[in-house]
Amino acid sequence: MTDFSPESLAALGPKEFAQLVKATPDAQIADAMAGDSRGKILDEIFNRMPTLFRADRAGSTQAVIHWIITGGAGGSSDTYETVIENGACTVTNQPAREPKLAMTMDPVTFLKVVSGDGNPMMMFMTGKIKAKGDLGLAAQVAKLFDIPKA
Repeated sequence: MTDFSPESLAALGPKEFAQLVKATPDAQIADAMAGDSRGKILDEIFNRMPTLFRADRAGSTQAVIHWIITGGAGGSSDTYETVIENGACTVTNQPAREPKLAMTMDPVTFLKVVSGDGNPMMMFMTGKIKAKGDLGLAAQVAKLFDIPKA
């Protein structure tokens, strides 16, 4: 059985994380993301975003993005805010600004996107990711980060 605990995720580099997501059955990911460690797993992933941000690809992009991850306890969602401005990326789990783009997805879809195990454009087209706001930005968001390939 693959170890999908926050502790094991913290020890993994981006490529190893991508391999773990690819090797873990969707049902097991969904179980882990519905349990007590959900917040720690999401924090671990979002805390890496600034280090994977590619300022050279962002150019003059200025954007506030809300990531709404469904499937929490009792049907709750978690919202994380990514702010891209002045060539930098910051992340918080306390959204405070009006988003230019809000994307809603289940936790399995989210993990596939951030691990490079899913095509974000296909996921938009098939309705796995619901985007509200700047759809052009939605199409480009994956290019702004160094997403590992498993």
